[in-house]
Amino acid sequence: MSLLSPRWHGAPGRLEVVYATVSDPGRGLGLWVHHELLSPLEGEAVSHGWVALFRPPTPPVLERFGPQPAPVSTAPRHGGDGDENGSATAGGWPAAGDAVLEPPAMRGKAGALSWDLSWDEPDAAPLFTFPSWAWEREVLPGAQIVPVPTAVFSGTVAVEGTAVALSPEARGGVAHIYGHGNAERWGWLHAELGDGDVLEVVAATSRRPGLDRLPPMPFVQVRLAAKDWPRDPLAAAPLLRARLGLPHWSVRGTVGRWRLRVEVDIPADQAVTLDYRDPDGAGATCTNSEVADADVVLEHRRSRWETEATWRLRGTAHAEIGSRP
Repeated sequence: MSLLSPRWHGAPGRLEVVYATVSDPGRGLGLWVHHELLSPLEGEAVSHGWVALFRPPTPPVLERFGPQPAPVSTAPRHGGDGDENGSATAGGWPAAGDAVLEPPAMRGKAGALSWDLSWDEPDAAPLFTFPSWAWEREVLPGAQIVPVPTAVFSGTVAVEGTAVALSPEARGGVAHIYGHGNAERWGWLHAELGDGDVLEVVAATSRRPGLDRLPPMPFVQVRLAAKDWPRDPLAAAPLLRARLGLPHWSVRGTVGRWRLRVEVDIPADQAVTLDYRDPDGAGATCTNSEVADADVVLEHRRSRWETEATWRLRGTAHAEIGSRP
């Protein structure tokens, strides 16, 4: 079963998301396409989403699509939240308005924006920001993974009918989220580091009573030369510290003989702000930029601390901050 296949099988109180984030330095743009299936505690499930185009220095354009009903009969089952074999029913991802998600492609139209995109799925393994067992067994309030961490994107995006073809430099990731709703607050970063290297950060505080008073826990995966660090992102999370805010936030910490520092800046004039909704009806606010800045330093301790690698991303980092109203 594909890691991008839907997991929802009809249970109330669930939230499922697949999103693509794209940077195209050749065209000077960033793109965010977000498909979401919301199954409330009461009432029918809906499929909806949004698309945002960033073309500095012009202001970003944000459009929503859907909502429309998402019948249970169209949603595949999964072993953790459905039948024991994890078999899929027919239908796959339900459409939302004119937006269609058919991996490895997505297309649609919403307001002034339209898009027709596809990605080449490389041989690279998926990136498990949360441990694979937590994703498979659904033991946490929510989890995020990146089935396609470093894809080559192609296709077109259009504003008011004027199309722009993505350049050969277009790169991005496709991620999958499943759980009981959004975090109490969170920070997210996807940073393509070049040559197949990538950094994914999800720093979040759970909404569960008691846990909602804790500082955000950073789940981090760095892929460097086809090797992922830390080996166990859940065990490493307490050793890392996140300071969330706008326009700047950071993650720092030491795990074994490795030390990581991540500094993120979300430009106010190149960000979009959206209202989110949880299955229980609670609201959240997300501020996102697909043309953010990030500085990453990875150090390794041998006889002393030595810099293993540094990256300076300007206008090619994907980042957001989520909070409660």
